[in-house]
Amino acid sequence: MNQTALKKPEPPKKPDFERSLARLEEVVRKLESPQLSLDDAMKLFEEGVGLSRECQKQLEEAEARVEILLKKADGKLAAEPFEPEGESNA
Repeated sequence: MNQTALKKPEPPKKPDFERSLARLEEVVRKLESPQLSLDDAMKLFEEGVGLSRECQKQLEEAEARVEILLKKADGKLAAEPFEPEGESNA
């Protein structure tokens, strides 16, 4: 018997956030085209809504993970604004 035929198929991977965001930006650019047919515009709009929801979901999941990591030992949440390195209020 062929061993590879018995393996379960891997579940589909979640789309990468950056890839989804880049595709969403591409969809928006295409939707701004005046030569776009109504059918194509509707298909792109539907795809864009799905991409937007997926990106929002991924952002919310990331925020939840950050909050969990910021919890102090006493169980209280230490919410602090995120400041990327190199940015200071000098």
